[in-house]
Amino acid sequence: MAVDRYVAICKPFHYIIIMSYKCCVLLLIIPFILPLLHSLLHIHLLNRLTFCASNIMHHFFCELKAMLKLSCSSTFVNEIVIKTEGLSGIMAPFMCITISYLRILTTVPTAGKYKTFSTCGSHLTVVTLFYGNISFVYFQPLNSYTIKDRTAAVIYPMLTSMLNPFIYSLRNNDMKQGLGKLIGRIKSQ
Repeated sequence: MAVDRYVAICKPFHYIIIMSYKCCVLLLIIPFILPLLHSLLHIHLLNRLTFCASNIMHHFFCELKAMLKLSCSSTFVNEIVIKTEGLSGIMAPFMCITISYLRILTTVPTAGKYKTFSTCGSHLTVVTLFYGNISFVYFQPLNSYTIKDRTAAVIYPMLTSMLNPFIYSLRNNDMKQGLGKLIGRIKSQ
């Protein structure tokens, strides 16, 4: 989405050439292939561990760090892979999105920055919530894994998905008027 907006705003005359069918297919396939490979790597590394203690996981779902916490064998390799592969797998897309939006903001004239930001702000909000929570959860040492991390691990897959329709509908004028009326009623009571 960020690449599409960048090309549409910064290079509008080259849009059809850059965003060809092949490019669109790659932009569709790569986000499915890379997480699949990421998951397979972590499943392979988890299968090498031994679990001899309690099988009760103090978490809401089978999250990677919670599984590592149950292991009674060394998780050093798993933690290194989380930090290195996770850093590239998490921060590379976030940096690409951030750079594309910065390029959009520097390209657009001052008069159009408000309209541009209102168009791109909703996507940037969701991206920041998602990647901020993931970074908080995965880039901390395993021994400091607490209830805050469990809560954050629930927030990044659920909260961003729940907020998506709300954030994207804020651009709708009817939604803005309805939200204004609701806030007005709450203030009057």
